[in-house]
Amino acid sequence: MPFAPRLLLVLALLAPLLAQAAPAPWYYWRSLVDGQRVCAQTSPGPGWEQDSAAHEGPGCQPRRKVLVVPMR
Repeated sequence: MPFAPRLLLVLALLAPLLAQAAPAPWYYWRSLVDGQRVCAQTSPGPGWEQDSAAHEGPGCQPRRKVLVVPMR
């Protein structure tokens, strides 16, 4: 088997490992017109500014904390 087809085969097998996606973070956005706040992953449009740090949970909720209790 020539070198080029082997390389293409290896790349085709590794592509799913390289294309791992993560969800976009959520932010609060504040209107520059009336100060109203909304929660969204992207800017609602012109006239809005980002008003918080990124939230990893859906809908601007904090990520759930998982407690791991070791077994005895």
